[in-house]
Amino acid sequence: MTKTFELNAYLGERRKLVDEAIVRALPEVGASDPGRLKEGMRYAVLQGGKRMRPLVIIAACEAVGGTAEAALPACCALEMVHAYSLVHDDLPAMDNDLERRGQPTVHVAFGHAGGILVGDALLSQAFTALMRGADQVPPANLVAAVRVLAHHSGVDGMVGGQALDLALGQDAHDLVALEQVHALKTGALYAAAGALGALYAGADSDTVRSLETWGLKFGIAFQHADDVLDDDQKALRAQALARVDQLVGECDAIAAPLGDKAEPLRAISKWVRDRAHAAAAGVKAD
Repeated sequence: MTKTFELNAYLGERRKLVDEAIVRALPEVGASDPGRLKEGMRYAVLQGGKRMRPLVIIAACEAVGGTAEAALPACCALEMVHAYSLVHDDLPAMDNDLERRGQPTVHVAFGHAGGILVGDALLSQAFTALMRGADQVPPANLVAAVRVLAHHSGVDGMVGGQALDLALGQDAHDLVALEQVHALKTGALYAAAGALGALYAGADSDTVRSLETWGLKFGIAFQHADDVLDDDQKALRAQALARVDQLVGECDAIAAPLGDKAEPLRAISKWVRDRAHAAAAGVKAD
């Protein structure tokens, strides 16, 4: 890779692979669809989005010698977990959102109970997707992948972050408390992305841990950038921007020993830093 590396082209090519794989990994809607459950699952996942978590999986996999194709089972699994979290976040008992990406949220389109069940089904389907087509991944790495996905999506990861966010409400008035939420609610799935990418490349445990740390730091920076973009946490903006710079620098230090193959990882972390500062300057970035 060179300094003329085109991130948008890279992401576009790999996003197409991810989208096609997700379509295949979801249950097909046919005559047997209890309560429109399969239809709801496809509706929840196929509404679009940046697919950043699976794209981080691919970049991490390629950084340690794997291929995008090898990483696709993990990409599908993590995106299903992410989609399930959004379905449940949107429920009346949580954020009570009526639209997502310009479309009615799942509980609006399929009913409140339907939204709960669609989320449940996506979480279960994620572990099926994690294994499907992963025949070339060392068995020990597949076992580790199950453990990684379960850990980072559960009480010590994303769901724990959702619970902490609800408990704190508007009381996260200092950066430390805010980052506790960000590390769990957002950072955990990006930590899973880094680890899964390494695992599906057949990497050793030290490399897996290194890229897991990269993902956690990136995820916190990503959420700080989103806060600036959404005009949230205004009182902490200067501190948050400084943290984005620090976290991206730490990500780059982790990626440095991986050489040119880690150029996509470096470009992705630079993108989140640029996004944060552009938003702070009043420029709406993609």
